[in-house]
Amino acid sequence: MTSSQTPRPPRPNLAFRQLRGSRSPGEFAAAVRRAAREIGERVSCDARYIGRVEAGEIRCPNYAYERVFLHMFPGRTLADLGFAPRSAVRGRGARSADEAPPAHTNRRPYASDEHRKAYETYHPSDTYESHESYGTHAYDAQNHEESDVQRRAFMTGGTVTVAAASLGPFGLTLGGPAAAAERPVHRAGSSEASALEEAVRKIRLLDDRHGADGLYRRAAAPLRAAYALLDAGTTRQTVADRLYSGAGELAISVGWLAHDSGRYDDARSHYAEALATARMSGDPGLEAHAFCNTAFLARDAGRPREAVRAAQAAQRVARPLGSHRLMSLLALREAGGWAGLADRAGCEQALARAQALFERGPSDSDPEWMTFYGEAELEGLEAQCWSMLGDWARAARHARRAAQLQDPHFTRNIALYTAELADDLARGGRPDEAAQAGHRVLDLLDQVQSSRVLTMLAGTARVLLPHRRASGVSAFLDRHASLPRSA
Repeated sequence: MTSSQTPRPPRPNLAFRQLRGSRSPGEFAAAVRRAAREIGERVSCDARYIGRVEAGEIRCPNYAYERVFLHMFPGRTLADLGFAPRSAVRGRGARSADEAPPAHTNRRPYASDEHRKAYETYHPSDTYESHESYGTHAYDAQNHEESDVQRRAFMTGGTVTVAAASLGPFGLTLGGPAAAAERPVHRAGSSEASALEEAVRKIRLLDDRHGADGLYRRAAAPLRAAYALLDAGTTRQTVADRLYSGAGELAISVGWLAHDSGRYDDARSHYAEALATARMSGDPGLEAHAFCNTAFLARDAGRPREAVRAAQAAQRVARPLGSHRLMSLLALREAGGWAGLADRAGCEQALARAQALFERGPSDSDPEWMTFYGEAELEGLEAQCWSMLGDWARAARHARRAAQLQDPHFTRNIALYTAELADDLARGGRPDEAAQAGHRVLDLLDQVQSSRVLTMLAGTARVLLPHRRASGVSAFLDRHASLPRSA
């Protein structure tokens, strides 16, 4: 944007505010998430999003939010909810001739026709919520799971999407220093911060549904783009805070993709990067998140004492934030460390604390990234603790409950909890039931790419080898042996 151009001031959405009524933004956001689940949608709605809508910063929601809002308020149109038509807030028809973008404005790259339509023309003052460009149509009621081609389209197209929203119009590039030197660098703004935040949400969503293996290789470019935005700088502190937070959260998300696909050294590096970003920006929520994942990684990497220390550090940072659910998850991370140390008493104390904190319920203080943490995850993490302590019967009970409670749209977690169940049953002397659970995991592998799940399944197969004659075991072993090496 040139100095002669000034963004149009947003017009508050009074109709939407009226519909919220006496509910707090956090309570209304929770109602939005519940409504989304009722129709099979997945939105990461929080109090900040509601505030942006009411302030007029989001003049038109993406398609996923549109479906949810129209479900919540049947018989109403987007106009009734205070939103502007899509044609008025994006594309060439969105502005008059005197509002035309400057000559140096670039078209956003795209990976599909849907991406092209979502980013027809860029203008910094556009307040259309362009999250649809990350592929929301792929999650409609007729097709809840993306194909492998669609997953690639997001992570190559998603990489491009982040670049398009963050880099293209401002001359920053993923092409390296030489390419970057050819173009002028402009400061980042709220559009880039929003694109970065949405990239984090979409990576988390795709990981929940499909696992990390197919995503990690494609996630490094958005992370480079995020830190390029930090280097470019911004004139507004609020935008700078969002960029630092978004870059740190993206580093954690990419670290998790490395972690879940068995690349522990890469994961440790990304988590350390996120922790440094948190401390530089003075963001305790981001710091707690980085310590949380560091603790989980340390447990998986065979460093249980480090897991305990990292989880305790996370709890010290997170305590003033006021989120019982966050403190519950961190107590589970500590429990996992104690279990790795074979300290049953320490583990039981941490588990009891996690359960008590969880039962206090959600609150407006819960971080957005914790949308995955529900009763199913609580049961699954407890199952892992009892498994490490060798209490196979108790571990199997919790793993079975985790698989039953998990939202059916999140295939990766169902596969993970069921693989945990199969392993616990096998080690607990119930080979026939273990084989049945193993078959259910194999049925999901065309939708899930997770080294963690495959490693667990391979361990179960080794335990079941001496029980080949038991009912169903031979068929499971043969089917497992036929998996392609690259799976």
